[in-house]
Amino acid sequence: QLSIYLGKRDFVDHVDCVDAVDGVCLIDPEYLKDRKVYVTLTCAFRYGRDDLDVIGLTFRKDLYVLTTQIFPPVPEQVPKTLTPLQEKLLKKLGENAYPFTFEVATNLPCSVTLQPGPDDVGKACGVDFEVKGFCAENLEEKIHKRNSVRLIIRKIQYAPLNTGPAPRSETTRQFMMSDKPLHLEASLDREIYYHGDPINVTVNINNTTNKIVKKIKITVDQITDVVLYSLDKYTKTVCNEEINENVAANSTFSKTYSVTPTLAANREKRGLALDGKLKHEDTNLASTTILRPGMDKEVLGILVSYKVKVNLVVSRGG
Repeated sequence: QLSIYLGKRDFVDHVDCVDAVDGVCLIDPEYLKDRKVYVTLTCAFRYGRDDLDVIGLTFRKDLYVLTTQIFPPVPEQVPKTLTPLQEKLLKKLGENAYPFTFEVATNLPCSVTLQPGPDDVGKACGVDFEVKGFCAENLEEKIHKRNSVRLIIRKIQYAPLNTGPAPRSETTRQFMMSDKPLHLEASLDREIYYHGDPINVTVNINNTTNKIVKKIKITVDQITDVVLYSLDKYTKTVCNEEINENVAANSTFSKTYSVTPTLAANREKRGLALDGKLKHEDTNLASTTILRPGMDKEVLGILVSYKVKVNLVVSRGG
């Protein structure tokens, strides 16, 4: 009775603009009778915990809603230009097909899902985008499932072309029984990494102490801030490497190590942030949230970042 056609399910955030959501809705005039047909695009945050409803919180909050009436057509809401996809669909589907186009705001979050645990039931916590078509006499009318059709889509982050300097950090540790310090410097080869890219970590050690460095630990942590309804912060280790390296007293050391965080190695970790997951489709570890100047963090719902950490294990309790 009501069908929605989209050319794709992934829409890219290019930082300065977002792919328009374009499609066609096919209707059956006899089924409609005197009702109208609307299509909405909704960005929503789902808390994923039914028990929150007990304390008066709904477990879904709409962050952004766009609505267009496609039947009967409203002149100012009809797309001014048709995309090649819409032209082909209209030609194929006939006179009862109507186009719609949504221009997506640039200040919205990308699709994020928090990985549920093995025993979790219900829909996962996260940010999702939904295209919904429905028929009703007006927008205030309660929408029944039998009168509506829904499609979950994804808004995914495209890495900006202009990147900053490669991250670098250093620290010095003084030991009680040693006059001189241990100096550690760690640096990455670039600022931005794509899914599946190895992260090259260069470790420089200047050991002027009388202790021996026995081991180097490199970890990659995912830090997730749920900022909408609470100030929860989760840190999950997504990659952990331990390398046995001996750095003698009063010596220097320099070496580059390669580590690669992947979702495949972290399937069992509850609460890990993933790029929004579509049914029966695989996904990746969530992309870093890009904060633009003047952005309202609360509207983003979930903030994701990553941290590379280097630890040294030193002899005699250091």
